[in-house]
Amino acid sequence: MAEIQSGEPPASSSGVSTQTRAERRRAEEDKAKRGRKKKPMPFWQELPVLVLIAIVLALVIKTFLVQAFYIPSESMQNTLQVKDRVLVNKLVYNFREPHRGEVVVFNGVEWQQEVPVTKPGNGVQRALQSFSSAIGLGPPNEKDFIKRVIGLPGDSVQCCDDRGRVTVNSKPLTEPYIFENTPEAQREFGPVKVPAGRLWVMGDHRGVSADSRSHITDQWHGTIPQDHVVGRAFVIVWPVGRAGGLPIPAALAHSAALAPVLPLLPIGAVALRRRRR
Repeated sequence: MAEIQSGEPPASSSGVSTQTRAERRRAEEDKAKRGRKKKPMPFWQELPVLVLIAIVLALVIKTFLVQAFYIPSESMQNTLQVKDRVLVNKLVYNFREPHRGEVVVFNGVEWQQEVPVTKPGNGVQRALQSFSSAIGLGPPNEKDFIKRVIGLPGDSVQCCDDRGRVTVNSKPLTEPYIFENTPEAQREFGPVKVPAGRLWVMGDHRGVSADSRSHITDQWHGTIPQDHVVGRAFVIVWPVGRAGGLPIPAALAHSAALAPVLPLLPIGAVALRRRRR
């Protein structure tokens, strides 16, 4: 019986082998590419990227969390000396009110600067000054001040009692931190009633500090808005020999007795203050 033919040409063994070799070659090339290590980027190419990342991180931290400040004047001696650098917690007052005795940085837009700040002459100088101020290497913005909180909303602040002390709600403050060189006649002020939402602030070196006392004749009797407070200075970081915390002095840490008598609030009432930017 004759064999029936399919009519298809026989497979070419040479064609199959050529195709197999091509596929094998491509597979080997792909494997070589996957196994090949990337050549590391030269340092001079990495440096600009690293600097940019550092600047972005510094700006984020400075804007939302912590900012370094340079102390330009003697107004907070002996607690702070000229050229000290402090870190300021910018987040804390979003969750609670300032406490008496805390050292705060605030924006005194209506206050005269204590130390003249030379304004830069061009854009490059302005950028450099802003950057150095932001990281605490140069003087702060001409409207940034650092003082200690003495009077809280509702307090009546005055000086002096028969021993030359500041009183809050007729009770004298014990202030071991002040620089004792101011004649009592120059200390006298008040009484001043601190309005709601405002603070009475003073420098520790009362003889040279231009603080709330210097603005006692203005509309708000020298008090500052709480929403102008940038944050709380909590630590000295430079120079190394002076590094240390800035806690509330023990004499003021338990100052509930100084608080004015206020009507009781309903139990469970909680006020959350949002600080305007």
